[in-house]
This record gives sequence, C-alpha cells and structure tokens, in this order.
Amino acid sequence: MKGIKKSLTEEYLYLDFSHQMEGCIFPLHTSVTLFLLSYCDCKIFKVGLVLTKESTDISLKNVVPQDVEIQIVSKQELPAIVQNCCLPAVVEKPDNFCRAGLAVVLRHIIQKSYEADPSKKEILELLGFKKTCLKACAEVSQWTRLCELTIPLAIENFLKESSDQHPTIPAEILQLERKLSEPVRVHNDDKLRRQKLKQQKAAGVGPAHAKSKVLRQETSEELDSSSKSLELQVAFSKLAVYEEPATTNREPSHIRKAKVSDLPPLEHVFAEGLYFTLADIVLLPCIHHFLAIICKKLSEKLIEFPLLAAWYQRIQEMPRVKTAASQCGIQFLHLPELLTTLKEQDANLSEVPGVEEQNDASFLGGPRPTMTKLMEKGIEVMFSPHPCPTWTLDWNSLPAAVSPKEGKMSSDRALRKQQQLNNLVYVVTSQAKPGDRIVDFCSGGGHVGIVLAHMLPSCQVTLIENKELSLIRAKKRSDELGLSNIWFIQANMEYFTGMFNIGVALHACGVATDMVIEHCIKTRAAFVTCPCCYGFIQNTSKFNFPKSEQFKKTLSYKEHMILCRFADQTAVQLPAQRRLIGKQCMCLVDLDRARAAEERGYSVQVISMEPESCSPKNNMIVGVPI
Repeated sequence: MKGIKKSLTEEYLYLDFSHQMEGCIFPLHTSVTLFLLSYCDCKIFKVGLVLTKESTDISLKNVVPQDVEIQIVSKQELPAIVQNCCLPAVVEKPDNFCRAGLAVVLRHIIQKSYEADPSKKEILELLGFKKTCLKACAEVSQWTRLCELTIPLAIENFLKESSDQHPTIPAEILQLERKLSEPVRVHNDDKLRRQKLKQQKAAGVGPAHAKSKVLRQETSEELDSSSKSLELQVAFSKLAVYEEPATTNREPSHIRKAKVSDLPPLEHVFAEGLYFTLADIVLLPCIHHFLAIICKKLSEKLIEFPLLAAWYQRIQEMPRVKTAASQCGIQFLHLPELLTTLKEQDANLSEVPGVEEQNDASFLGGPRPTMTKLMEKGIEVMFSPHPCPTWTLDWNSLPAAVSPKEGKMSSDRALRKQQQLNNLVYVVTSQAKPGDRIVDFCSGGGHVGIVLAHMLPSCQVTLIENKELSLIRAKKRSDELGLSNIWFIQANMEYFTGMFNIGVALHACGVATDMVIEHCIKTRAAFVTCPCCYGFIQNTSKFNFPKSEQFKKTLSYKEHMILCRFADQTAVQLPAQRRLIGKQCMCLVDLDRARAAEERGYSVQVISMEPESCSPKNNMIVGVPI
C-alpha cells in the first residue's frame, strides 16, 4: 500500500447474501461486485455481507478475494439510510451519503480505485469512451437494463431451474447473442471502417468471407499479426498488447472515396464493441455460470451461442481477469470449437413494445385534430386554480446557501428558479406534518430539497439523484447550512425502497415524472411534480401511453405522441400562438397523468405555476391519496 493515497472518508460496501452454489455467491449482483473488487485489487472498502435470511452455514472460502475482509451483518444492523435502499450500496461516514444499485456502485468502485492509485489508468478505461459505461439508468437505456437487471435475474432463475432435466434458455441470453452480431458503433467509426476495407482489399477478402472469418475469431494469443482482424488489433492496442493499426499512410483514393454505405461493418470484440469495459465485468460471472450449466446439461445447445462463446474465451485473455476469477471461485471452462453458422434469431427480441412507433416521423395534421378529438369526448384544457399565487419565501432573510443563487447560474435564471421553488415549497409545506419523510426525486444540485430541509426541520428530507457531481454539490451546500435532517442517495429512483409521505420533483425529464408519480402511488404518498421534456415521453418497459382509461379510449399511442411533441413548444422565443398551443398540449398530457392517478385513488390537480414566466415548463401536478 506504500505510495497509495488513502480515502479521506471511511466507506462501507454492503452486499446481499442469500445462498451459495458451486462457487457462486447469490444474488449474482454480489458475485459481480466481488469480482470487480478483485479485478481492481481494491482494498478501500469495508465490506458487509447482509443475510437475506437466517443462515447458519456460510462458508466463503474460495469465493471471496483473499485481501477483502468481510463482516456478516443483519439487516437491522445496517445504517438507516442503507435500510431504505436496494443493495449493493456504499455509504460514507457519517451515514448520510449513500450510493445504491449495481451500476452506480460498480462505477464508484472504479473511480475510488483509480483515485487511490492513479497509475492504474486501465481501471478507469473500464468506464469507456467519455466515461459513460452503464451510466444511463435502466429505465431509459435498454443496454443498462440488460446488463444490470435482466441478465443477472434471468441467469439466477436459470440456475434455480438447472436441477430440471431441460432448463429453459433465457430469452435475455438469446438477446445478448443477437446484440453481439450487430455492427459496432464507435466515435471514430468511419475512419476504422475505411481501414477495414483497406485490410480486406489487401487480403483479397470479400465482405461475406470477412464476416465468416470474424465469427471464428480465435483467442488473441492464437492470432498472428497478418490474420487477426482490425477489430482485434484496435481492441488490444488499447491494452498495449499489440501496436495500433498504422494510420499515418494516406489511404488509396478508392478507399478514401468509398461511400459510407459500402464500408464493411465493425464486429464486436467485447460486449460494448471494440474495448473491454465494465459491461464485460458485469456479464462475465453471469455468462460463466450459464455456460457451466449448458456444458453440463445441454451441450448440444452450445452451438447456438458462437459469439457468446468467442467473447467468453477472449475475456479470459485480458490482463488480471484470470487472477480475479480464480480468487472468486470462477474456474474457466474449456469450450469445444464451435461451428461458425450463426443461427438467425428474432431481430425484435430487444425491442421495447411501442418505442419504434414513437420514432415514426410522419405525424400528420399537427395537434389540432387530436385536441378536437378529445374535446368531442368532453376532455378539454383545464387548470385548477393556484392555491396562493402571490406567496413567496423571504429569500433575503434566508442563509445564502439556501438560495439557488449559490449555484453557478445567472441572476435572471436564479430569480426564475426562486419563483419555481416558491410554488413547490408552498404546496409541500402546506401538506407536511412534523415527522414526515419527504423525498426530492431527480434532485440535481438540491435546490428543492435543501430549501425544504431548512424550512421543515422536523421532517426528514431525502435527495435522490443519479448524477454524482450534482449530489456532491448539494451535500456541500447542506454541510454549510449544518442541516442534520437530510440524506443524499446517488441511485436510480427504483433503488430507493423506503417509506415516505411526500414525493417532489422539479423538472423531471420525460418518463422520469411518471416514475416519480408511480413511486409515490405505490407508497401511497402525496406527490408534487413539475414535468419537463415532454418530447422524451415514450412507451417503456414500465409505462404505456396514454396512461388513463379515459385517454386510452380516445387516443392512439401515435396521437398521444403528437401532444407530447407539441407540448415542448413553449419556449419564450416562439410566436405567442404557437406557445399557446404548446401550453394546451402540455396541459392535456398532464391531465392524462392526473386521470391515471385518480383511477388509482388519488385526488389530483394540474396547476399552472405563478408567474407563468418562471419557466416554459410551468405545470405542477399535485396528487393526494384519498
């Protein structure tokens, strides 16, 4: 440990433990996290294994990295903030800042490992180009959902079924195999594809033969420099295993001038494309245990996964992977050589129902026919009266760190932000009772949550935000104020499982507003939301639009999307008539949300914030359980 920076704050990593099977700790999220700790050689965290049920026989020999000291803890012994979150979770002393959920925790382990030893640049490379690997939440990113949620869960279920004679192959594995067959998109895509064309022309290889060759990709050690594909050259050049493909020579004109549509596609080397990333680390323990069952019970099925098998064998050649695997009880399999025929699989496996429809650009007739259709069914633009349009906080008497002016924004924007806060704070403070728990979802830099924590010292306020830097800024402001009734949770909101009384969200983008409302309804909490980015609304794995029965009977998904698209046209620089139509569309979209909540036992109002100039997105949806 000599010469390595020590973490300034003590951090505890808590992992679920349900059971153990053939060298694998369950749930798989725990196995994945321990594998990353081993890969990064990370000794920064104190690790607690949290028993999901009483277990007297816990043997952790050969499945936990030797240098990782693990304590067994019960759920009751967890810090209060962690008890409100899904595991895995990391908490900093003094127990008011928590990171929860697999992707957030893994990204944090990588960052802390690199900070402790900046010479380990290859660890930071796991976060990929622009450091965005698994950063987008599972609700909006199909890839994050596949890696973080659906594949680990599907393989856990598959392993439970493995005692059967013929366990069912999870659809998610077929989906991953299909994804590995898709062309790779990278930031220097055009340049690399021209190099590949040059390589193919030099070798006298046509595209069809090249495709067949890539499907047979042997492990890196078996490839000599003349036969290995450009993709492998690029992938391993990142690791200083091979020299990067020569790019200094100007390409011949027939290569340089080739149409983009005629360039050969780039093939996957690793899960996300050409580079080894965190996604590979997440998938490795999962796919290893899947292949172990396949080899043992369904060996004839192995031929259906040539790309997955090639990926699995290639991963083993990465520096430090074998060491990390052996420390975590993973004994790599030796797979037989596979036939190179790639089975055709359903191209729609990975599609979310309805998303493609939203991308159809052929909207006709604008919003007016849709609005007329609603009017004929008695559904019209209608706002509830504002409960107190002139109410304002006395900003001048509040500590400086409470004001949004503390953030880096212009004075005009800070004034508008204060006006927005006046509206939300009035509604929340008029509902809140001493002892209530209030959650500020999608909290950003904490403008709403910090004001509420200061104004309501007898209430517990929790800020939930996916972006780490925003939450760190919020904590800094809170520390300046000396607030003791505030928690900070970096997580996607579905990983927050605590009970609360009021949920609030200022400008939660697209379906994030619907996720907030859904979270509140499930907890029977009141909600105060101000939606944003209506154009990003689309069907997801959890929501279909329109949401309410009343709107569903009248509008198709496409017609609802027309309203969403035009609801975003409320910017001040637009003509007044266009802004008016945008405001009406905004109200109708929010009325659908309100009606859907009413159908589930809520009293809901759609209110226009005062003054309306405080934001182009100036609607509030306020719901109270009946």
